[in-house]
Amino acid sequence: MYYVLFILVFLLACDTPSQAFRGVVPQRVSIGDSIFDIRVKEQRAEALRLNSEWAPRRAAVEPRARAAIEKASGCKVARIRGDPAMIVADLSCGSTPAPLPVRGPLECEMDGRPLISGGEVYIDMSCDSPF
Repeated sequence: MYYVLFILVFLLACDTPSQAFRGVVPQRVSIGDSIFDIRVKEQRAEALRLNSEWAPRRAAVEPRARAAIEKASGCKVARIRGDPAMIVADLSCGSTPAPLPVRGPLECEMDGRPLISGGEVYIDMSCDSPF
């Protein structure tokens, strides 16, 4: 009986947002092999990585999460923190609040490798919505 309860709780936690983002409808963004659920609330965003990877490092996941957050929110990422499974970002949207995210999943492909220049990460990518 305890095994069934453990498995149920484990499966429910796979896509559970943090307390600050509860109730926010996610937008699913896939970049390369990574799939993220992005939740945007005011000037912050949360990216939950849904795919499995063998021993991912934050340095490998962060550029994809940053690109997914910027695509979903329409804002630049000012600060990013977290781990390979869940990343939280502070957004820089200028003087206007963060726009509401587009509903429906986005499938994005990175065109080349991320470029890091002066502490900024630049990624060329193209995105399509299957709908």
